[in-house]
Amino acid sequence: MQQAEQYYAPYNVLKNSCKDSRSSGMQFSFQAQDEQFFTLDSSPTTDYVVNDSPPALSVSSNRSPFSPQCSQSYMSDLHHSSDNTCGSPLSGCSGIDDCDLRHVLRELENKLLGPESDTDDSCSCSLNDMVSKPASVTRWNRVLDMAPGLNLKELLDACAEAVSDADISTAEALMRALEQRVSVSGEPMERLGAYVLEGIRARLLSSGSIIYKKLKCKELTGSELLSYMQVIFNMCPYYKFAYMSANVVIREAMMNENRIHIIDFQIAQGSQWMFLLHDLARRPGGPPFVRITGVDDDESAYARGGGLQLVGERLAEVAKSCGVPFEFHGAELSGCEVQLENLRVKHGEALAVNFPYMLHHMPDESVSTINHRDRLLRLVKSLSPKIVTLVEQESNTNTAPFLPRFRETLDYYTAMFESIDAARPRDDKERISAEEHCVARDVVNIIACEGADRVERHELFGKWRLRLMMAGFTPCQLSPSVGETIKDMLKEYNPNYRYAESEGALYLGWKNRALATSSAWR
Repeated sequence: MQQAEQYYAPYNVLKNSCKDSRSSGMQFSFQAQDEQFFTLDSSPTTDYVVNDSPPALSVSSNRSPFSPQCSQSYMSDLHHSSDNTCGSPLSGCSGIDDCDLRHVLRELENKLLGPESDTDDSCSCSLNDMVSKPASVTRWNRVLDMAPGLNLKELLDACAEAVSDADISTAEALMRALEQRVSVSGEPMERLGAYVLEGIRARLLSSGSIIYKKLKCKELTGSELLSYMQVIFNMCPYYKFAYMSANVVIREAMMNENRIHIIDFQIAQGSQWMFLLHDLARRPGGPPFVRITGVDDDESAYARGGGLQLVGERLAEVAKSCGVPFEFHGAELSGCEVQLENLRVKHGEALAVNFPYMLHHMPDESVSTINHRDRLLRLVKSLSPKIVTLVEQESNTNTAPFLPRFRETLDYYTAMFESIDAARPRDDKERISAEEHCVARDVVNIIACEGADRVERHELFGKWRLRLMMAGFTPCQLSPSVGETIKDMLKEYNPNYRYAESEGALYLGWKNRALATSSAWR
């Protein structure tokens, strides 16, 4: 894994169609019953709070909240506790007793973890004694020989490494072995493995972009796609985390404002604002005037079964029912196309801007000299908003080369598939369809595509922080009520979901893996 910014939130169903650090680790401790220690992997901090679903834990650290103590951060050290199911597959000899195979495993682990990994060196035979052919040829021959003894994650990693080394014959042989081990109705790793395998195959066939477009569900009806989105929404807290944390921030920032303008750069169905309208209706002294500008692309329109006017009509009905003066403006275009005139900002209105799982689709300087990612941030800053909310996946798939990007994707989505597995039976047909149509395409895109075709380009919160500060924003400390709201929301879900606060950002994770962050800026 590369040293700089190599480690990194929930997936997003409604995509923008435009193509266009690792930080130093620290350890800390806390007091809680039967709890592990945690660490946080982002920009250095002094103090923050880590939480399971119910208890709040005070800690002092500047590392990730979702990693075991006494190791490097989960995302920067693949040696971690045995109960972490998203960890390195190569932490030993995988039960293979043959001396040659042990050395091959050690060789693979050295490539993954570096030469200082603390694996067992008890095997007395020397690798030098065994090597009589060129090293690379010998290594891949042995990998193929030992493939039946590898677990699924090891086999996937070996296949990706063969692809990275342009050893196509080895990759194809490993893919044939993988076909017998994956299943869309199996365990989390088997289900994820099925989609990862498709991504590898698409990469070799240079068809990743085609598959990604097909998996955008255009063969489904809009109502079918919307129903699968609803399944994901109900199974996992990722969207609620985004909506609820942003709503609390916006409501508090606009407490004394009589005219509010909200620009939502991924408005989707507009459901987030129904809850906020009800909250504003109960404000002492009467509700404010609310104007919402919704930005969205044609794919969201397909899922809705119509344009943004449907969202406006729906929100207008809610606003009328609770007595909130309301106006809606729809901007049906992608974030790459947004210009100042599309946003209709008016003098005398307090402005809030919402970026919900959206900015990572904007191509940055590594893709285009236009750099829409930073251009859009600078545009928003020029509007002098009172508050900006950002929710993103805590992952690093933007500029990482193929192999470390593959490993990061495998770790990230392993945690996500485990969280989905906890919510629905493995043979649940709705879950299978929702994963296929609303998650698999992201995996395929990250693994199979490069350049402008790769639109899933996540970054760590530390990198987002730098981008926002360079655009002129300053971070806003989240109030305790934001964390309390998320804490109460997580009571409805599996206790393996955790949240943590750090430097004004709120993290959501599954077990020891951070998956999403929510932050506020001005």
